[in-house]
Amino acid sequence: MVEITESWIDSQAPNSAAIKNGQGLVKKGRFLQLHHSEDHAVLFGTCAGSGSSDYQPSADFAVPEKPVMRCTCPSRQFPCKHVLGLLYAYAGGASFSSAEVPEDLAAKREKAEKREERKLKESAEGAAPKPKKVNKSALKKKINAQLEGLDVLEKLIHSLIRNGLGTLDKKEQKLIQEHVKQMGNYYLSGAQSELRRLALVLSDKDQEKAYTYAVEQLAVMNAIIKKGRQYLASKLEDPDMALDHESTIEEWLGHAWQLTELQSFGLVSEQAELIQLSFLSYADDARLEHVDIGYWIQKDSGEIHRTIQYRPYKAAKLMREEDSFFEKARIPVLYRYPGDMNRRVRFEEMASIPVTGEDLVWIHEYAACSYAEAVKKVKNQLKNPLADSQPVILLHVSRISRNDEGQYAITDEAGQSIALGDVFLQSTVPMLRYLPEEKLSGVSMLVMFEHSLTTGRLLAQPLTIITNNEIIRLLY
Repeated sequence: MVEITESWIDSQAPNSAAIKNGQGLVKKGRFLQLHHSEDHAVLFGTCAGSGSSDYQPSADFAVPEKPVMRCTCPSRQFPCKHVLGLLYAYAGGASFSSAEVPEDLAAKREKAEKREERKLKESAEGAAPKPKKVNKSALKKKINAQLEGLDVLEKLIHSLIRNGLGTLDKKEQKLIQEHVKQMGNYYLSGAQSELRRLALVLSDKDQEKAYTYAVEQLAVMNAIIKKGRQYLASKLEDPDMALDHESTIEEWLGHAWQLTELQSFGLVSEQAELIQLSFLSYADDARLEHVDIGYWIQKDSGEIHRTIQYRPYKAAKLMREEDSFFEKARIPVLYRYPGDMNRRVRFEEMASIPVTGEDLVWIHEYAACSYAEAVKKVKNQLKNPLADSQPVILLHVSRISRNDEGQYAITDEAGQSIALGDVFLQSTVPMLRYLPEEKLSGVSMLVMFEHSLTTGRLLAQPLTIITNNEIIRLLY
């Protein structure tokens, strides 16, 4: 069975409220019975409900990396607070007695075990998951609709530029909103979000700032139109109508990658070990979703990956909310999405183990020592309008200094400096003043880069500092 720690339980919770409520059940003594199976693979018990009925939560660790959690309560959250409370009670050292697994739970376990045996047998025989069959006739119609939608979008963009953003009135703003809805009908969800983002930028009362960022947004949309049209036209000519698994154009056009698709293109790694170095969560009004992003470093390659979860506003309460993770994740199968720096990754199973001093050593070894090479890599990415505009890199820091005006900068061994500044929604630079001097030199720093449109400078925001004995997160 996996080591059940509070940190691991937190990672399983759907949101912070569920964590609080689960811990509250333990503190209030709401659990009437706490049991484990003879082999300790199943935890189960009885929890007093808010009404006359009691609930039976359980956690089955027959497959340690993929526990099955169940409860008889009507909650639509998964796992519910009762299962979380059961786990918190176990992690907190509560007394669990050995007991026979209830019949209904045993029957469900038996079915799950048979499914798992079938999967293992198929895996042993080398049977890879079959990608979903493509209906080429329907796909061709979709591509033609997307091409038509790109034409419509291009006409709107040209009209806005021709008339000038300074003349934008309520009538044209309404026209933009109408086109936002149309993009959904043309299967262009990526273009739909970016057009909505343009509308949000143009609604900023600070007109000078709005026009500056609107120009950047127009460049992004122009790239979607040109690259999207070129790609879709070539896809129509391809007899197989294959997906592009090397660039991000599919996602920009609205394709949601399936794990079987990623596996069929060989975009997988086995037995990967990752440590999360930073985590951030924000509301994206253009996508109408909450976005949870974790930045992880992979042990065998030193690559900085991203895990990304989108939670639509309408369904956010029912979806698991990602959170900071402070242990090392051992992952049987790691799926990689197409992309350049900070590729998006995904995994369905993991085992958590404590981060050790040895882990800090290899993290330091992967930190880039030459700022000139790091900046060159960042600039090459920023040249592509469809690339991530806020790439993240791990840098070695010879020292962190501050000038008379309060501006912080980091310097490498060669004496080259990079100015620090807040580029994300949440500020971290002011926190540096609270760190002792020994944590400001000879360290590694995870930074997020951004090209400032107002100053024309490349800034780096500190996310995390790694010393010889600890990981200091400035942004969770």
